[in-house]
Amino acid sequence: MSNTPADNHTPMMRQYFGLKSQHPNQLLFYRMGDFYELFYDDAKRAAQLLDITLTARGHSGGMPIPMAGIPFHAAENYIARLVRMGESVVIAEQTGDPATSKGPVERQIARIVTPGTISDEAFLEEKRENLLLSLAHQSRKGLDVFGFSYLDMASGRFCLFEIDGHEALSSELQRLSPREILISEDFPARSTLKLEKGICELGPWHFDYDSSYRQLIQQFNTKDLSGFGCEALTAAIASAGALLQYAKDTQRSALPHIQAITVEHRNDSVLIDGATRRNLEIDINLTGGTTNTLVEVLDQCASPMGSRLLKRWLHTPVRDLNEIQARQQAVTELQQVQAYEPLRNPLKKVGDLERILSRVALRSARPRDLQRLRFALEAVPEINALLAKAKEERLSNLNQRIVAQPDITDTLTKALVENPPSVVRDGGIFAKGYDEALDELLALSTNATDFLAEMERSEKARTGISSLKVGFNRVHGYYIEISRLHSDQAPVEYIRRQTLKNAERFITPELKAFEDKALSAKSKSLAREKELYESLLDQLNQVLSELQTTSQALAQLDVLHNFAERAAALNLNCPKLHHGDGIQIIGGRHPVVESVISEPFVPNDLDLNSKRSLLMITGPNMGGKSTYMRQIALITLLAHTGCFVPAQSASISVVDRIFTRMGSSDDLAGGRSTFMVEMTETANILNNASQNSLVLMDEVGRGTSTFDGLSLAWAAVDYLAKELKCYVLFATHYFELTTLADQLENAANVHLTATEYEDEIVFLHKVHEGPASQSYGLQVAQLAGVPREVIGHAKHKLKELEVITGIEIKSPHTHTDVKSKTKKSSVEEKLGVYPPQQADLFLQAEQNALKHEIEALDLDNMTPLEAMNMLYKLKSQL
Repeated sequence: MSNTPADNHTPMMRQYFGLKSQHPNQLLFYRMGDFYELFYDDAKRAAQLLDITLTARGHSGGMPIPMAGIPFHAAENYIARLVRMGESVVIAEQTGDPATSKGPVERQIARIVTPGTISDEAFLEEKRENLLLSLAHQSRKGLDVFGFSYLDMASGRFCLFEIDGHEALSSELQRLSPREILISEDFPARSTLKLEKGICELGPWHFDYDSSYRQLIQQFNTKDLSGFGCEALTAAIASAGALLQYAKDTQRSALPHIQAITVEHRNDSVLIDGATRRNLEIDINLTGGTTNTLVEVLDQCASPMGSRLLKRWLHTPVRDLNEIQARQQAVTELQQVQAYEPLRNPLKKVGDLERILSRVALRSARPRDLQRLRFALEAVPEINALLAKAKEERLSNLNQRIVAQPDITDTLTKALVENPPSVVRDGGIFAKGYDEALDELLALSTNATDFLAEMERSEKARTGISSLKVGFNRVHGYYIEISRLHSDQAPVEYIRRQTLKNAERFITPELKAFEDKALSAKSKSLAREKELYESLLDQLNQVLSELQTTSQALAQLDVLHNFAERAAALNLNCPKLHHGDGIQIIGGRHPVVESVISEPFVPNDLDLNSKRSLLMITGPNMGGKSTYMRQIALITLLAHTGCFVPAQSASISVVDRIFTRMGSSDDLAGGRSTFMVEMTETANILNNASQNSLVLMDEVGRGTSTFDGLSLAWAAVDYLAKELKCYVLFATHYFELTTLADQLENAANVHLTATEYEDEIVFLHKVHEGPASQSYGLQVAQLAGVPREVIGHAKHKLKELEVITGIEIKSPHTHTDVKSKTKKSSVEEKLGVYPPQQADLFLQAEQNALKHEIEALDLDNMTPLEAMNMLYKLKSQL
């Protein structure tokens, strides 16, 4: 049965269906005593996802009710698992009193937990941002314009921007990697999102521009949005308003920690498309894991918020030369005086201040959050002292923004016990002496035994009744018990409370007063603790803005401290960035490959400039072409984050984009073959690269026939060199392309070397000028384990081709430069270019066959008609 109400359901199930109808697509956790229960389709789904028992208890509407339940005290773990799967959970709590309720206990939605709006520590990945993204679409002058807005609920960071086109949409989605996406039900690019879970479709009215605008100015308490620089971004504003309302609805509260909205300008950063992010393995490797990535090598941040900011910098390298140099200068100072070492311990104490503050703002902070906040604030004066003598402007500015809060620190120190409980409801949060009323209540509840023992001793002495006892039971409360034999000796102020077979029980005004206090002390102490806790949150929220500023500055300091430490540990050097011409790198290394190999990494140089902007890279498979290209891209990327780079020295012109077209993969879900993906990525580069872009292309054209692929690669190189004139590294096994270096004034050949020793190939991984002599394909196949008989057959076939074509296929010991060919053939003269060598292979085979056929003709005995027919045949063959 589906989750649909019916007239003949029980009152409780009608209540359930009323709540469920408000959230039809989310799992409803319905509180019943000590359990959260799920019913009908929700129960079936939860049982499958969580591997819990599905039962059927009771009847409603004449049918058994499918049920699945979890203990309320273990709910956080189950909810965390569901959220990681992309599910959303709605929690309905009991708000009525079971003792006074007529019919079902009243229940209300207490909170909604969705993948993009979580802030609880248990649900979050420590080193990953948890983004809620909203998308709105507009058509302008025939272009698809997408308005982006995204929110990190756990930090309050709220940003927006606009982009044009589906390719940019896909690229930005990969950069942000959101946990949840809000779209309109009529969103036109649903397939581009490539998410099965975590997509929430809202009615189109949620994205209304006017209502969204009002939402934003109400949140920021401003007259308009001009102060944020986003007035003209109508699509982005529409998306931001929908996002803000959704966030408020899920939190069931205001969002005081969201105090501003930031406009991202794409021209401020080095643009990196989705394919390039994958190929460079910034934080996700090609298999989808996190090992052997740039982040794994580079991240030694002391705090989780530093780690998250580091990822953000790596995914959004900046183009502002002043910002880059400010970061570099800060890292230089930290490194030169080794100031990064003493900073590490206090930065560790800071912990995840950013997320703690968001929970304070949302009033969901737990006692242990406040203890960590105290530790963070205690570390601030030490950090201030370490930065007090900083000479670089960036470090001085950060120190000014990292503000100690002595009053708040003192309050937290006095208020909290040494080891606070995990949740407020358990009590035991506040230290003795912080609140007199609480101390009295706690004394009553914890010292009752001592009080009763003392009263019993004093009453025995006063009355002289040795059998007198002071006790307690749940039904009658506190009492003084005297045996029946001595009951007539009871003082006149004793009031009879209960008569037993062998004893009488009494109460006194003093004991009654204690009873009233003691029995309510526990509940009163918990209520008082909650009251004090809310007051503590109020005090913290009064300085929330200053604390957030401190948190942001500490995160940035942590990344700069991390850059300095990594520079020393990994032998990184400060690159020189400029707006001039060229990329020159001496002794460049691949930071990830270097960290995982056992033997020393072979460094290589690079020299690109306007007169030498395109390098044709040839060499054997496994010779290091891809590693060389990727290390150039990573060095360029790191330089634009302000990080030092793995090179002896580097001088790098500021680039606007980094493109890569490397490796082979298909997109079966999108209906694209490997070659189609390759051509799509190639088209993206040729359509969007500029003179200031860095382009890496590997094996273009290998996914189709030899002639088609070679022609496409040839034309692409020609276009990159002549029209775009960007910085290009173009790796290929089409040796014929190396002849382009003679025809293009801004192209040059380089190659990676290998040699053979006793039938085995040795890769030297060193880049040299000029083209390679061969690709060592058979030798690499042998290394890969191809059977010997297959290798032998291939060598035999190679010799046959030499005989057929009349061309000597270069042996490993031949190092003839492709440029030093003999006189051009008549075909070459007509084309005006060197024809591709691999095309030569087949062309000359056909020419030789044609030559043999002509030589075999018996012209003296042919009739004119036969001669004419043969001429037509030869012409068609040509």
